[in-house]
Amino acid sequence: MPASLSLALTISAFVLDLTIRVLAVVFVPKNRRPATATAWLLAIFFIPYAGVIAFLLLGSTKLPRRRRRKQAQINRTIMSATEGIRQATETPEWPAWFASLVALNRRLGAMPLLGGNHARLYGDYDRSIREMTEAVRSAERYVHVEFYILSLDRTTAPFFDALEDAVRRGVTVRVLLDHIASLRVRGYRRTLRRLRSMGADWHLLLPVQPWRGRYQRPDLRNHRKVVVVDGRVGFMGSQNMIDRTYDRWTNRRRGLRWKDLMVRLEGPVVAELDTIFLSDWFAETDELLDRERPQQVEMLDHGLDCQIVPSGPGFDGENNLRLFNGLIYAAQRRVVLVSPYFVPDDSMLYAVTTAAERGVQVELFVSEIGDQAVVFHAQRSYYETLLKAGVVIWLYRRPTILHAKHFTIDDDVAVVGSSNLDMRSFTLNLEVSMMVRGREFVGELRQLEEGYRRASRRLTLEEWQARPVWVATLDNVARLTASLQ
Repeated sequence: MPASLSLALTISAFVLDLTIRVLAVVFVPKNRRPATATAWLLAIFFIPYAGVIAFLLLGSTKLPRRRRRKQAQINRTIMSATEGIRQATETPEWPAWFASLVALNRRLGAMPLLGGNHARLYGDYDRSIREMTEAVRSAERYVHVEFYILSLDRTTAPFFDALEDAVRRGVTVRVLLDHIASLRVRGYRRTLRRLRSMGADWHLLLPVQPWRGRYQRPDLRNHRKVVVVDGRVGFMGSQNMIDRTYDRWTNRRRGLRWKDLMVRLEGPVVAELDTIFLSDWFAETDELLDRERPQQVEMLDHGLDCQIVPSGPGFDGENNLRLFNGLIYAAQRRVVLVSPYFVPDDSMLYAVTTAAERGVQVELFVSEIGDQAVVFHAQRSYYETLLKAGVVIWLYRRPTILHAKHFTIDDDVAVVGSSNLDMRSFTLNLEVSMMVRGREFVGELRQLEEGYRRASRRLTLEEWQARPVWVATLDNVARLTASLQ
């Protein structure tokens, strides 16, 4: 190669490298958290070409503009449609701060707080599937099913049988399942074949099919779990429709079993939950269905006040994070957090540690082992800060993965749903949470928490600081990846 050509190539490479770095400094920090921007800049500076490619593929935390416009349209429709309905009214039993959180949720997610509801908790994995199956068998008009992971296996076969039987009876069955999450588990094609053969109307959520013109950042996922029957009964929570081993031989070899929490709902809030399904249906199909209300909704005189809170990259703000932080700052006596993945951003870490340092009793339940190595180690990197602040950390004993997602504030308010307490759920996943006011409901969650406590061991600061240096290093390195969003 001539010397002049070699020199020209060297200069061109230098100019290109410099241009990439300068443009990265200009564009990467825009509308991103400082920690997130710093992580991306480090990736681009150390591995410029690979870093740029990764940023172009994974750098945007927003859904395509067309989908965001749909979400805005849905929010406007919900706001106008719910202006005249009977909403829960403030009573002396409300905590002083509760009304402001209700207003926040209404502003962000458009859903009002509704009174007169009944909720039943199911912490037994197999029983919750049986309850959802029985509800489908009782359907007379329609069944709406939406899961992050929907898989036909020996455990879930009765649920699919119930769906098929409903179709035969003339019941409208609509099904949504997340494309990438369901694709990654065994039996994906078998599941789709069964949905086709039974005659259900089904669609993939956030499909990554560029050859069909359907593409967005691949790890923007719909993480919701929702079942609605005739608008009178609804289910939501943390559990996917799959065997509790997730039908993986590696999980069976390790003896892993998932422990989840689902909530069965009756009352006006079921219509709000159904709206979540209908909005996702519209986003995927362009079909704007009228909300199919039951002929009569029974409101209990002393029922629960419930408010559905949708969140995800279709919204401008991080609805779930804002709600969670607001509740934690409002707590006066006690906060109990349950999440399989606790990888908070700075705002949540400050909220949790500040609560502990101002004298609030704060407990965090997580699993002793993890099913996702990078997330598990990233989570562990926060333990020392939490323990020093006075947070009590309970490690749910192996081999069970505590996959439930809920928390309680004092004795008055609780949140249950699909959202983890991590940056992925705050920014990248479509989630659905429900804020509940009612001492009876919180009391039932307290009983579940006590069961978790008996099945857990308490982590001490002394034990944590004595862990090997290489383990601490691995935790801290994994923490960096949490900011690459």
